[in-house]
Parts: sequence; C-alpha cells; structure tokens
Amino acid sequence: MKYDVVVVGASAGGITTALAAKRFYPDKSVLVIKKEDVGIISCGIPYVFGTLKSIDEDLIPLDMFFKPAGIDVLVDEATHIDPKTKLVRTRGGEEVRWEKLVIATGSRPVIPEVPGFDLDGVYTIPKDYEYLKKLKERVKEAENVVIIGGGFIALEVGDEIRKLGKDVTLVVRSRLLRSSFDPEFSEMVESRLREVGVDIVYGHIERLAGEQRVEKVRLVGGTELPADLVIFSIGYRPNVELAVKAGLKVTRYGIWTDEYMRTSHPDIFAVGDCVEHRDFFTGKPYTLMLASTATFEARIAGANLFRLQIVRENRRTIGVYATHVAGLTLAAAGLTEEAARKEGFEVIVGYGKAPDRHPAVFPGTSMITAKLIFSRDRGAILGAQIAGGKSVGEMINILALAIQKRLTASELYTLQIATHPLLTASPVAYPILQAAEDALAKLRT
Repeated sequence: MKYDVVVVGASAGGITTALAAKRFYPDKSVLVIKKEDVGIISCGIPYVFGTLKSIDEDLIPLDMFFKPAGIDVLVDEATHIDPKTKLVRTRGGEEVRWEKLVIATGSRPVIPEVPGFDLDGVYTIPKDYEYLKKLKERVKEAENVVIIGGGFIALEVGDEIRKLGKDVTLVVRSRLLRSSFDPEFSEMVESRLREVGVDIVYGHIERLAGEQRVEKVRLVGGTELPADLVIFSIGYRPNVELAVKAGLKVTRYGIWTDEYMRTSHPDIFAVGDCVEHRDFFTGKPYTLMLASTATFEARIAGANLFRLQIVRENRRTIGVYATHVAGLTLAAAGLTEEAARKEGFEVIVGYGKAPDRHPAVFPGTSMITAKLIFSRDRGAILGAQIAGGKSVGEMINILALAIQKRLTASELYTLQIATHPLLTASPVAYPILQAAEDALAKLRT
C-alpha cells in the first residue's frame, strides 16, 4: 500500500490532522492507522462513570468524519517507522509507504512507584475502551473509592463516582488544580467538592495495603484510608516509542517539532500529547496535555504538509481549558498570577464579579468570578481564570484569543460585546470588562 499521507493515531490530534490534510490537499490520499476499532472521546472519559449510561455513549463516530472526506482507515498497530524508505510496518504484518507521515500516538497514564500498586482493585485512567469497561464494573461494585491526584481528571472522575452514592476520597499532594489556577480558585473548587460529600486529604502515599486485593491506602505519617478501589490520576507521559526507534529527536517532554509541527525529519510531522509543547510566554516545556492543544497543532500540521502557510505557524501553547466539577465550572488560559511572578513578570491583577444573566432572578443564573493577569509595563494580558456557570466554558475562549493577540487591559476594557438578558451577564457589569477596568485603575497608580 502507498498513500500520500499516513496518520498514526486517531484521537483528537490524529482525526483533525487527517481532516485538515484532505481539506487543504483534496487530491492527496490519506490513511489513518489506529489500534482499536473504536475511538473514545478523551475529555468525556470521566463522565462514563456517572452521567453517561455506558462507555459506548462516549465513542467518536469516526465513520461520520472519515468516509465523507474520503479518508481510509486501517485498524492495526504501527510498530515500526523507517524514515529512509518511508515505510510503516504494523503488528498485523502490513507495510504502508508514505510521502508524508504524521505521528499522533498520544499519551499513557503515569504509573507510580508505590508498593502495592500491583494489587487487584488498583487502576489508572487510560484511553482504552476495554480497560475502561472493566473499571466501570469495578466502580459499580466498590463502596470506598480513593482517587490519587489533584488535577482536572481526578476531580472530574471523583465527582462522577460520588454521584453513584460511593464514598470518595481525593488524596492530593498540594492544592487542587495547582498548575492552572491560583489559590483562591483552588479553594473555591475544594469547598464545592466538600459540600457535595467528596473528602479531600492532603499527603503523600506510602503504600497500598491488602492481601490479594487493595484494602487500604497508607499515607506517610501513618494515616490509613479504607479502599476497595484505588484510581491513580497523577498525569500522563507521551507515547514516543515509535519516534525513538525511528531516530527522531525526542526530549524528556516528547517529540521535538518546529513551528510547523515538523519533526527532525522534514517529511514526518507530530501532533498532540506525544509532542513537546512549549509555553506561549516563556518557551519552557509545557506539560499539561489537552485535546484543544492537540487539535490546534493538528490544524497547523494538516495545512502545512506539502507547502508552508505562514499564517498557520505554531507560536507555542497558551494552555486554555475548562472543567466542570460539583456544579462549578472553572476555566483558565495562559499564566497564573503565581507562575507569572515566579517567571519575573511584574503584574497587575484585575477582578470582576457579576451574575451571568440579567436580572439575576432568571432561572439557572450563576455568579461569575473573573481574574485577569496583566503585565505592568504595557498592560498586556498574561493569563485569565474564571469560575461560575457553564457560560464560563465559552467565555474563556475570548480571553485565549486576547492572550494570543497580546491585547492590553485598555483594549479589553473597550471590547464591544453582545448581551442578552437570558444569555449573558449585563453590559453594565460584564465580568471581563470589570476585570480589565479594575486592572486599568491599578495601572494608573
């Protein structure tokens, strides 16, 4: 077999790359190689334990994407890439030649070096259909569930499992959502989780105890937590084995790429969790793995496969995302105040607070809290954090664009917005504009 474009992997990054390649180069043949005959929506995984009735409700309808676009699919595992002969070999014995190759192999959960990890009843959260089916059954049987981790996946999974009437305990080393939010937002989500019955314990794991099956989680210092199910959610590592064997440049953070998502081989691109991301402001490695980042990179790669398109270069990762936990939506983009100060920025912080409907007596109204971080020297926006109702999930996208375009507090303050009583905050008290105004006043002092 020979194709113009071969994409290895079919999660968000792989799907988006294949579709972009076909849109920009409709005459090119495109093949996607994927390990499983089903595809899981990664961001929806936490919800298979509560809100969704089954894991099948969280599957990506790949035929809906690929067939109309004329993209072929091979269900097999790519095991070897030969950059010299431009050949991909699979576990099933297939050999596929390519003109351009895209690696979108994603990531896998971090496996902790904790005594007792091999006991029955100990799990992680991989993007694996069969594994998740088994875990879902174990969740149904369990009574005391301990989740190790304080990131958004750990919180979302814990919140979903507690809806089933289980006793859920989160074990956290530091404050919740530390990499994306400042302390006041961490406190906000912790308070909400405690209100709905999730216990939160701070400490370090010493070991998991039990005969054949896990029974307890023991912390450094002697605290013991009863557990008949333990879920580790402490991060993910990039799947770079194919790239390493192919001799591509790989760092401890993932596959190296340039601003057009080209690897160290000019005809091999890489996107998504398997790639080394770099922070928008500092250029340092950025470790948070997001589907939004993967698709951003995928659109760049797909557009630039056969000719470079300057307007689609990757100017590093802003890191924008939202999460919904215990009825509270939190969203973030760019640097936190804590991170900005650590990097040496002199910052001004603006706050805004208002209901997301006007008047606030409308059903479903939520109070929104917005925090914007600006540089003192020219007032450019460095980061944003918002908490409130579900409207926050789209509001953060305005601020991500503002960061990408390096808008100032003055430009945000004069942002022209559309409002409606049933849909948005009041134009008199729009939280983003309030926060920009607050920052502007402080910049003048």
